[in-house]
Amino acid sequence: MSRTCTICGKNSGRGNHVSHANNKTKRVLHPNLQTVRALVGGAAQRLRVCTRCLRSGKVTKAA
Repeated sequence: MSRTCTICGKNSGRGNHVSHANNKTKRVLHPNLQTVRALVGGAAQRLRVCTRCLRSGKVTKAA
């Protein structure tokens, strides 16, 4: 649960590193998560939120 957005639930994806010789090895694609003090139910709480949720206004930051 640590690398998951608390708002939208976005988490790590899987893929391949591909070299010039077309060799493929497994890799993990992590979302861009930021720790933010946000208002939840009128109180400030620390959340790990992806930058897309921050940019789209789904999170109201606490002062």
